[in-house]
Amino acid sequence: MTATVAIVLAGGRASRMGGVDKPGLVVGGRALLDVALSAVESCAQIAVVGPHRPELAPEIVQVREVPPGSGPVAAIDAGLRALGSAAPVVVVLAADLPFLSTWAITELIRHGNESGADAAFAADESGRPQYLIGVWRRAALAAALDGLGTVINQPMKALVPTDAAIVRLPGVGDCDTEQQVRQAEAAVDAVHGYPPLELDDARDTLRDKLSRLVPYHADLRSVAGAALADPLTAADPLPRFDVSAMDGYAVAGDGPWRLRRDIGFAGGRRPVGLLAGEAVRIATGAHVPDGTSVVLRDEFAQVTEDTLARLPNTPLREDIRRRGEDREVGDLIAAEGATVTTALISAAASVEVTTARVRGPVRARIVMTGDEIRSEGPLQAGQTRDSIGPILPELLSRCGIRTTDRVHLRDTPHGFDEVLGVAADCDLLVVVGATGAGAADQLRAALLRADAGFVVPRLRLRPGGSTVVAELPSDTTVLGLPGNPFAAVAVLMALAPAIVEGRTGASPARALRGPLRNAAELAGEVPRLLPARAVVEGGWVGDQAVRTAHLGGVVDRDGVVVVPPDATDDMIVEFLPLRG
Repeated sequence: MTATVAIVLAGGRASRMGGVDKPGLVVGGRALLDVALSAVESCAQIAVVGPHRPELAPEIVQVREVPPGSGPVAAIDAGLRALGSAAPVVVVLAADLPFLSTWAITELIRHGNESGADAAFAADESGRPQYLIGVWRRAALAAALDGLGTVINQPMKALVPTDAAIVRLPGVGDCDTEQQVRQAEAAVDAVHGYPPLELDDARDTLRDKLSRLVPYHADLRSVAGAALADPLTAADPLPRFDVSAMDGYAVAGDGPWRLRRDIGFAGGRRPVGLLAGEAVRIATGAHVPDGTSVVLRDEFAQVTEDTLARLPNTPLREDIRRRGEDREVGDLIAAEGATVTTALISAAASVEVTTARVRGPVRARIVMTGDEIRSEGPLQAGQTRDSIGPILPELLSRCGIRTTDRVHLRDTPHGFDEVLGVAADCDLLVVVGATGAGAADQLRAALLRADAGFVVPRLRLRPGGSTVVAELPSDTTVLGLPGNPFAAVAVLMALAPAIVEGRTGASPARALRGPLRNAAELAGEVPRLLPARAVVEGGWVGDQAVRTAHLGGVVDRDGVVVVPPDATDDMIVEFLPLRG
C-alpha cells in the first residue's frame, strides 16, 4: 500500500446508543477505532477525523471537520486536506466496524485497480453497500468534493460516483445499535474468544464432542457408510460344510480311481458318498461327497477313459475347505464402530448375517449461500456460476455421507434462522459461504440466536481458517465452509470423516501419509492445504500456491497435502486424495 493513504472517520456520536463515543467502544477487547487503524496500518499516511485522541501515535494526522458534527462528507474533506498527499489511492473508513480486516481493504484496492472504477465500495453479506468502507482514486474523490456547493451536512451518496464498483465482503457490517454491539461481542467471543484449533485437535474434538446418532436395526445392504453399534458375529460357520477349494475331482482312497459320471456344481446337487477307489468331477465351492479323501485339482489330474490318475511328481494337497475353517458360529466378523462397507456387507452375508444395529449413515443437506450464485441457466449481470454445489454430493459420498437435498439460500435477514429452524430433519448441514468473522456474518449470528454450541470455532489453517462447526439443540451438526471452492473442498475432505466418526461412533480412519518431496518450499506461518501430485519414487510434490476461487488448481492433481509450518523436504505429511 505504498501509494495509498487512509482517512478514518472517528467523530460520530451514536444517537441510537445515547450519544456514546462509538469509535471508542470496545468489542472483543479492541476499540472500534483500533480495528480501523489496524486494517489500514500499511498505508503510507493515516488521518483520523474527530475529537483529539492523545493515545494515538504521533505519526497519525488528527483533524476535525468544521463545524464539528457536520457529517461524513465534511469529515472526508477535512481529512483529505490534512493529508496533503498526492498518493493516487485513498481509503475511507468509518470507525464502527468490529470485524474489519486488512484483507478486506486489500480486496477493495484490487477490485478498484482491476475494474478501473473511480471508487470501490464494500457491500455486506446481505448486498447492502457500505459507502464508508471505500477505496477512491484520489483525483475522483477531490473532484467530487470540489463539485459540491458545500460539504456541510451532505449525505454520503452525494459523493458516490456513477463509475463505482461494489464488492461483497465478509466482516464489513457496522454497529449502530446496542443490540448489534451485543451480537458483535457474542460473535467475537464465539470466534476470537478461543484460539484457533490445529487440524488434528479439531478432528479429535469432533470425534469426542459431537452427539451420537440413535442406533437402529437395518439391512446392511441399505446402510453403506453407517457404523456398527454392536460387534458383528457369525450366525453360521464358514464354510457351512466341507467344500472343494479347486476345480477338479473329489477322490476316495488311493488312486488310480474309477471316474463316476456324477457332476457336482457349487450350489447344485451333491453327489452321493464315494467308495474307496472312486472319483467324481467337482467345481470350486461345491459340497464334497461323503468319503472324500482329497480334491485332485485339474492341473494334477490325468484322465484316460473312465480312469483318473495323479500326474507324476505333483504335490500332495487336500484342497478341501473344512466346515468352520474360516469362521465358527459366534466368531467376530467386525468390531463395534466398524464402517459398513462393501467388504463388511459381503463378509456378513457369508455367515448368514444380513441385518445389524447401526448408527447412520449421516444424512446431509447442502446449503449454498449468496444472491450472486446461480446453479442453472444463463448468468445475469453480477452473477457467478455455482461451481461447487453440484460436486459436493459426490465428495460427501466418498466420506460415507448421504446428501438428502441441496438448497440455495438467498441473502435475506432471517434466511439462516429459517434454515436452522428446520434442520432437525437431517444430521448435518453443510453451509458454503458466510463463515467470515463479520458483524454481518449471517451464519455465526444465526447459530448464536439458535443457541448452538460451537465445537470448532475456527481453524489454524490456510485456506479454511474461517471454518466453523457447531451443534444445534436438535443435535444437528452444522459445518460452515469458506465460500472459495478450493478452500471449501479441501477443508471438507479434511474434516468430514471426523464428523462422520463423531456422529456414528465409527473407528477413526487411518490417515494416508507419505513423504512430501518439496515440503520446505511450501511451508508457511500456519499449516497449509495445497494441491499435490504423486511422483514415481513415492510420495508427493505439492504446488507452491493455489487460487482458491476455483478448482482449476486441482485439475491433474491427485489430492491435497497438509503442510506443517516447520516442514522440511521429505517430511512425512498427510495426503487427502481427491480422485474417485
